[in-house]
Amino acid sequence: MYDNICKYLAENFQADLATWLLGSPVELIELSPTKLSNEPIRADSLILLQSENLILHIEFQTDGNKNIPFRMLDYRVRGYRRFPDKEMRQVVIYLRKTDSELVHENSFRLNKTHHEFEVIRLWEQPTEQFMTAPGLLPFAVLSQTEDPRMVLSQVAQAVEKIKDQQQQRDIAAASSILAGLVLNRNVIKKIFRSEIMRESVIYQDILEEGEAKGKAKGRAETTRKLAINLLRIGMNLEQIAEVTELSVEQVRALQQEIQSL
Repeated sequence: MYDNICKYLAENFQADLATWLLGSPVELIELSPTKLSNEPIRADSLILLQSENLILHIEFQTDGNKNIPFRMLDYRVRGYRRFPDKEMRQVVIYLRKTDSELVHENSFRLNKTHHEFEVIRLWEQPTEQFMTAPGLLPFAVLSQTEDPRMVLSQVAQAVEKIKDQQQQRDIAAASSILAGLVLNRNVIKKIFRSEIMRESVIYQDILEEGEAKGKAKGRAETTRKLAINLLRIGMNLEQIAEVTELSVEQVRALQQEIQSL
């Protein structure tokens, strides 16, 4: 969820992210991973943006990930294959403070192959730089501070000054969700009014995702019960698999589960 919030911010506040990461508000457009390969690596946190001369590859990660170094190399090669004349800036942004050595890895090495990329650990970044633009405000609470509650209060004040109501709601929702990495829910609720967040695009997306997962879970449970009932009346495994669209292995596992009761 946290990675997806960051992805939303990067896609909708590109100028703010470019100013932070590139030093100037470079005009960027989204680049689909499929344009680099027909088989992109699955990564919810992946953001690819491009300008005329540059590709900006951002990976948001809540915690350390041992697969990141290879993924960065892989996308660099893909980027060169598709756009050999474009520079590629690659940045991994870690959200949650940790002692893991994985969040310090900024290179991939394999024999004589060596590739480097940038790493940003938000808890080491000065708070002030995130208070300069709407799209950066949600990251402020994760920055270098001993008082995240005070920082979140300052963010809330800055959010109230945003004139565009929809943008205000979305930034409030993103800020409150990311704050969950360092503050408890009751503290966050005291700072951000829940009615603002409910009307945000982010909040609605979360609700829809939850409803979809609930429906999928309900369908799975219904299918499971049907398979069990068919087992109990003696239908063979292959027939049950055909009726329920489960695999024979899944049906066999249910059969073993019943027999063990």
